Amino acid sequence: MKPSGKDAEVVLQGIVPSDTASPEATQALGRELGARLTSGAIVALYGDLGAGKTQLAKGICKGVGINPETVSSPTFTLINEYSGGDLSVYHIDAYRLKTLDEFLSLGYEDYFFGDGITLIEWPERIEGVLPPETIRLRLEHRGRDLRHIAIYDESEGS
Repeated sequence: MKPSGKDAEVVLQGIVPSDTASPEATQALGRELGARLTSGAIVALYGDLGAGKTQLAKGICKGVGINPETVSSPTFTLINEYSGGDLSVYHIDAYRLKTLDEFLSLGYEDYFFGDGITLIEWPERIEGVLPPETIRLRLEHRGRDLRHIAIYDESEGS
């Protein structure tokens, strides 16, 4: 069952907003989030380059039992699939997509409506197809290793 509306708020309660001061702390936050996610969850990670999106993804994977050392940004492959934990994780990086049609041709339905967790970096490029129940997080780089992670407010834009 996918988290939606208030369910997403419950999943995130006590986790965000949060500040982290190291990649390890960002991963720890992700690990806590990953332990709360259920099959079918979609998590959109908004933030500039270097904001900590991949570090958070590593933590989420660890939270479902996947070795975080296997996790890397899928910038050049678009989608990385990780298995071996309680749930599979589909890690999508939409940064290099030129059009929404390019994303649609990847068979996104298998990921969005599958049995795993879908993580999306650069989700603003595919905003039009994100389901309403998507958990949206904004990561901000605030100098050195400091990051701020909060619920993404769609009214603030990308």
